Amino acid sequence: MKHLKIFSTDDLKIYTSPRKGEIKFGELIGTVNSLETLKESTAKYVIFGIPEDIGVRANLGKSGTKNAFNTFLNAFLNIQVNQFNTPENVLLLGEIDCKNWLIKASHIEDNDPNISAKLHDILIEIDAEVSQLVKTIISLGKIPIIIGGGHNNAYGNIKGASEAISNPINVINIDAHTDLRTTNYRHSGNGFSYAQEQGYLNFYHIFGLHKNYTPDYIFKSMNASKFIDYTLFDDILSDTIAIQSYKEALNQISKSAFGLEIDCDAISGFPSSAQTPSGMSLETIRQCIAESITHNTCHYLHICEAKPSEYYPTGKAISYMVSDFIRQQ
Repeated sequence: MKHLKIFSTDDLKIYTSPRKGEIKFGELIGTVNSLETLKESTAKYVIFGIPEDIGVRANLGKSGTKNAFNTFLNAFLNIQVNQFNTPENVLLLGEIDCKNWLIKASHIEDNDPNISAKLHDILIEIDAEVSQLVKTIISLGKIPIIIGGGHNNAYGNIKGASEAISNPINVINIDAHTDLRTTNYRHSGNGFSYAQEQGYLNFYHIFGLHKNYTPDYIFKSMNASKFIDYTLFDDILSDTIAIQSYKEALNQISKSAFGLEIDCDAISGFPSSAQTPSGMSLETIRQCIAESITHNTCHYLHICEAKPSEYYPTGKAISYMVSDFIRQQ
């Protein structure tokens, strides 16, 4: 793949801080030399990043999601290896190199009235890279964990997963928004619209949807569809109710292959492209992840829209979510 930057053990040393008498994840987590050697790895989980915020900008959101993967690595590679955390089943592949795309996008101003149309072609190229990599990983019987970037990358995840299993895939999306906007230009607000329109997305459930930020035309469209369902955040304000509702939604989604999408916009106070003061707690999200991995039909995890801030331990928060997902029960 032209834009895939594969990490070596030397690359991981940049993020890892060894300490005498302790073993950090970055000291033992696996790497590979190429996609060809990935098939020889016994690791079940394959982590890679998408350091971009082009899709967010095209959706008139706040930039900064390009920094999430790097922030995550600084935290994740320094968690302790112990009886609860074992890196043998995890491989850190690397990242999709978005540098040239970001440079090209930087020449387009945020206040340009045609910003979405101008960024469309760049996002189509990113879609192709993401979908090919996800398809490759799943085709090898492994589970990709995708970190960083905007929710535009859901399209590439869904397409890649669908092509790997030769069937449309189900998705449960923990999100304050549907990302079902019109398919005029590619951006972070219509990844699921494109995936559904092109036949890659089967059944779609939005969990934690906010009443205040969902257009009426989208509610009407969802209510008329047999393939879309949603759980309103306003109906699950209690953690107990939220977890029970998630289990019910998951039981439907997990009857066949599904992907788990987590938009950090859904988490209260989390620095993201559309930060909310009212949302689910990180602890609730972690419980949802724990429920998700009890179903062996989960084919990928995507954590997106995080916009790192010096006032919030963003990398550490994402690290908790990933370590929960890979931890063997």
